[in-house]
Parts: sequence; structure tokens; C-alpha cells
Amino acid sequence: MGKRMRITYGRDSREITVTAEGLPAWLEPVAQALRDVEPQQLSRYLPPETGGRRSAVLVLFGEGAQGPELLLLERAGTLRSHAGQSSFPGGALDPEDGDPADGGLVRAALREAEEETGLDPSGVQVFGVLPDLYIPVSGFVVTPVLGWWREPSPVGPVDPAETARVFTVPVAELTDPAKRATAVHPSGHRGPVFHVDEALVWGFTAGVIDRILHYAGWERPWDAGREVPLDWSS
Repeated sequence: MGKRMRITYGRDSREITVTAEGLPAWLEPVAQALRDVEPQQLSRYLPPETGGRRSAVLVLFGEGAQGPELLLLERAGTLRSHAGQSSFPGGALDPEDGDPADGGLVRAALREAEEETGLDPSGVQVFGVLPDLYIPVSGFVVTPVLGWWREPSPVGPVDPAETARVFTVPVAELTDPAKRATAVHPSGHRGPVFHVDEALVWGFTAGVIDRILHYAGWERPWDAGREVPLDWSS
């Protein structure tokens, strides 16, 4: 049945069940493969024993004209951190989200997605929560929340000062070897990068996508030796 938790948005109060029941057949490999995944299988950057700011992102799968797709946004170029980067909707845990161990991170992911993209959370089926990961440059401890966009709603930038655009990327593009490479940051860090929809997806977001494609069995052989330099700071 899954775990029931209370999600609150403004004056409304809704319940949501975290469950993998009723997912489309194409999404079941994601739910199955990532159900027991270990943190070190997803990233080499794991949260410290203490410290770090709790946050969550919504990894939302939908089905569009080109088949399975993911919802992403492009951060405004005027922001002081991560300006212009493509990312999952999400952000820091607020007091209103409640206890992280009692549904707070799911609340945070859905709330932030609504605030950033205008997404209607009532159309999202949350089917899993991945282990906490870490972004050293910002000190965020990030929990990816997996969702199925069962009832799509209109989306777009809610605040242009924070979000430049909201877009979906077909999984077929993400698995296209011609659109994959290795990003090389000025710091020397190397990680996966995707050239999709006139966007360069790299960093934390690309790392999570890369691991999902791998463990779901969707990954196609690609040339990891093809490198793309990143000339701006994160």
C-alpha cells in the first residue's frame, strides 16, 4: 500500500501515498532497480555525519509525444549560485515541510516544484525516495524524490527571477550516445553531461540522471572519453 503522509499546500491539505503500484510498464524498471540502491552506487559525494542543509528535488517522469520524459528547469542567469544551470525542480527543506524522517522531504520536493514550475502536485504519484546525496560546493544534503506525472498539468516559470524556463526532455534524447559526453570542470572534477533541448545538463542533475539510466537498464554505450570543458564556476 505504501506509506501515507500528509502534504500541505497553503490552505489546502492533501494526502499522498508513496507507492509503486499502478506505474506504467516502462517505468517499473526504475522503481525496481532503485528500490534497494546504495548511496555509494549513486555518487561518490555522500553526506557528512553532521551538518549540511537538507533539501529535496523532484525527479518527475512523464509521458509525452516522444515517449517517456523528465521534467527539468533552467535556473535564471542572474542567480548568485548555479546560475543558468539545468536542474530538477527542488530546494531547501522549510519548517512548514515538517520532519525529514516523516515525509518532510517529499513535501519539500512537491512544494518547491509547485513554486518553481506551477506544477499541480495532486497529479503526481510519488513512487520512491533515493538515498541522501551531497553537493560539496553548496553544502546541501539532497534527497531525490521519484515521481510519476500521472495527470500532467501546465508548467512554466513562476518567478522569472529564479527560473528562466521549464521544459521536458525525452528519455530517448538522454540515452542518445551522440548527446552524451564527460564534463570537465575547472576544478578538475569530471562527470556526465547531456546536450539536450538546447541545454547542457551537468553536475548533480546529470549525475542522478546517469545513474538512473544505468540501473534501469536504459543506458546505451557512449563515449566517456569525449570531454566537454566547463568554463564557468558552479
